[in-house]
Amino acid sequence: MSKRAAFDDPAVLERFADLVVLTAANLQRGQLLSIGSEIGKEDVTRAIADAGYRHGAKFVDVNYFDLHVKRARLLHADEDTLDYVPSWYGERILELGRQQAARVGLTGPAHPGLLSDLDPSRVGRDQLPAVRETGKVVNERTTNWTAVPCPTRPWAQLVHPDLDPEEAWVTLCDQILHVCRLDTDDPIAAWRERADALVSAADRLTARRFEALRFVGPGTDLTVGLLKTSKFLAARFETVGGITHLPNLPSEEIFSSPDPTRAEGVVKATKPLVLGGSIIRGLEVEFRDGRAVRIDADENAEVLRSYAARDEFANRLGEVALVDGEGRIGALDTVFFDTLLDENAASHIALGHAYQMCVDDSEADLVNDSTIHVDFMIGSSEVRVLGLDADGNETPVLVQGAWQV
Repeated sequence: MSKRAAFDDPAVLERFADLVVLTAANLQRGQLLSIGSEIGKEDVTRAIADAGYRHGAKFVDVNYFDLHVKRARLLHADEDTLDYVPSWYGERILELGRQQAARVGLTGPAHPGLLSDLDPSRVGRDQLPAVRETGKVVNERTTNWTAVPCPTRPWAQLVHPDLDPEEAWVTLCDQILHVCRLDTDDPIAAWRERADALVSAADRLTARRFEALRFVGPGTDLTVGLLKTSKFLAARFETVGGITHLPNLPSEEIFSSPDPTRAEGVVKATKPLVLGGSIIRGLEVEFRDGRAVRIDADENAEVLRSYAARDEFANRLGEVALVDGEGRIGALDTVFFDTLLDENAASHIALGHAYQMCVDDSEADLVNDSTIHVDFMIGSSEVRVLGLDADGNETPVLVQGAWQV
């Protein structure tokens, strides 16, 4: 008899949904709960909605995105309309901020490869379901929010193409169960312990006040400048109203907002990047005077080039993040083709919008304010991270997955 997939078990779905609602988003009784989902993710969406109401949500608002409709737009719409976003899309997220709602976003491809046969330059023009107002709400800390993986059968076959479809589905479900620490007796306590460790690492790195971080490895020699007040944060956020939450589940990173005018060198991505429904493989980016002056890839480079040309700041960095070897994702040695999981398996950087919470108010105007935010993975056991002081002296920070500070 074949093994039953974890997410086909109603009890597991309920336990997962409770962890998402109570620990990751930390829904408060009487709050609105917004769920950003996609056609093909109905079972998990409904389980989270059920958990929301069971735990006191005033109203659960579900917003489904349909990638097939996006494909139709990319196929047939006029070129000059592809970057149009109706005003109410942004107003929706701003209103959730004004009402201090809880938010859950479900990641993971439900229809992998659906846009792969389309013109990459057109695909890069339409960035929905992402909207720029999300960055404003995150920086204002008005919502307690989280992004969590949602397994789908098409995603399972993408991640595990050599397995029988049912076996692939079982395997992906088990992996997500594992990286979310749902296979522990007390996942809430497990996440509290991991978050404490990451916050401690972030505080130690902040205290060193490095001028820059340097990444050195195969095909990579990149120096990322930091601002004077750049501070590293970790898995635990707090809203303006004092509600703590985990912005990502799982989360294994510490991150900061770099100086967008100082990035020099070449960096080679260590994992594929899924962007706008397309998979970018073999990515290599060259930076000069803070700008990405060259974006090459084995596949679909034009998609990222289109994103990086979106506005005058889109080709500059907005995030630098470090991931140690103690997390559960990297140890699986699996490419998930999902930024949430892959970025928490390896150190990464992001083009575009920065988190103002990572700097003091005196430098809030200096961080990147682009309309995009695109993470791509640049870390591995072969990539060393060094801290540079004002005199250019180097101090090991992260070597073979172990903290050196």
